[in-house]
Amino acid sequence: MVGIVSMGFYLPYYRLDKKKIFDAFGWYDPSQIKNARGKLAVMNFDEDSITMSVAAGSNCVEDDTDKNDIGALYFATTTPPYRETSNASIIAAALSLNENIRTSDFTNSLLSGTNAMLSAGDSVKSGSVKNALICAADNRLGKPSGNLEYLFGNAAASVLIGNEHVVAEITDSFSISKNFIDYRRTSDDKYVRTWEERWIKDEGYVKTVQEAVNGILKKGKLNLSDFYKVIYYCPDMRAFKVIGKTLNLKPEQMEDPLFNTVGNTGTAHPFLMLANALKEAKPDDKILLVGYGNGADGIILNVTDEIEKKREQFNLENVSSRKRELDNYEQLATFRGKADVEKGIRGEVASSSLSVLWRERNAILKLHGSRCKKCGTPFYPPQRICANPKCGAIDEMEDYVFANKKGEIFTFTADRLAFSLNPPAIYGIIDFDGGGRYWFDLTDCVSDELYVGMPVKMTFRRKFYDKSRGLYGYFWKATPDTDNGGNDV
Repeated sequence: MVGIVSMGFYLPYYRLDKKKIFDAFGWYDPSQIKNARGKLAVMNFDEDSITMSVAAGSNCVEDDTDKNDIGALYFATTTPPYRETSNASIIAAALSLNENIRTSDFTNSLLSGTNAMLSAGDSVKSGSVKNALICAADNRLGKPSGNLEYLFGNAAASVLIGNEHVVAEITDSFSISKNFIDYRRTSDDKYVRTWEERWIKDEGYVKTVQEAVNGILKKGKLNLSDFYKVIYYCPDMRAFKVIGKTLNLKPEQMEDPLFNTVGNTGTAHPFLMLANALKEAKPDDKILLVGYGNGADGIILNVTDEIEKKREQFNLENVSSRKRELDNYEQLATFRGKADVEKGIRGEVASSSLSVLWRERNAILKLHGSRCKKCGTPFYPPQRICANPKCGAIDEMEDYVFANKKGEIFTFTADRLAFSLNPPAIYGIIDFDGGGRYWFDLTDCVSDELYVGMPVKMTFRRKFYDKSRGLYGYFWKATPDTDNGGNDV
């Protein structure tokens, strides 16, 4: 039996009321008022598809023992930070996975998520790997005054595929490849391009999805009435309703497309909808999952008895317990690089040393420190000499992971002189549970909510962009941990 063993999700801290987009650009196109309902989940300025994938992957695979059994990591996105270097290898490092695994970027289309899922299933079924981890996330950009700006949200999903403790078995699949050009970007494009909406919906989306559904039903000798839920990726609410009517689905078979609470999140979206379905599913329920993008994938999932043990992990409300609304659209435009604000000399990025980043990769990407084997004192960054005055051992250190450790704020400051795209810059000293202390930036918070002793956890974020060397710098930051006694906003 091969299928979904566990899933993890990430929804950003910030939300944007779509009405604020209209408040900024309604003067240009008053007709967009029809799209100005609901909210979008939107990334902070220090997030991208890699950092969101790390967060989702951490929520999917929390046990270090399980990490040792992962033989492949597939990154599904249409917005990879790097176009010619492995993005998946950064995620694997941040998750502290073994280096002797297979990593691959699936960046061909919005179909990348379900493509990666099928490839992972094939890898496990063949016996080449025991478990395969899929991480899916996107940061698609629409022009400020257009329809897509009201539609695109941010989120990440992670799926662990294996053959033990399977929650939902992959029993069959059917795929279609079509060179139907609807949504697209070239290497020179910043924003997603589109074509006439009715053409995309009628000639492309509806026909392709219907063909995929009919194909999988014919192959498996099944009827749509056999399925508890039919989940299909759709570009917008209109298309969602049309395909439901075209397939004659019952209202209870259609899963909430999340457009008014999260937005269209690209490659991660089918998995977010799947989570909502699994939250209420019962053993032996059948689910049809359909991905779309220059073709379609139809995947049949059969829910097993294991669902009762892991049902709570599919509750998206738990993932987004901490959230704050952006004050205005201009903040989002700044976060996404649509507004080129004055950074001043304090915002200049010093040239990076690739040699140092490579030599210190474990300390930087994995947040690995050291722990004295004689007295057990942990240190970050890694040390050769134990600073414990009662010990002082030399070269008696072992590797120690801080990324999965929680801690509390020892002291902090809010600095309005230091540059930040989300001022003020907040940073402080963090004391880790079990020992160890270091200073970190704090993110996804406001200074008024922080206090000495506040519980925090670590989060992987983009630290800088060295444009002169074409390099994204990643590191770890601290964020309030409301699940550990911290106050929500």
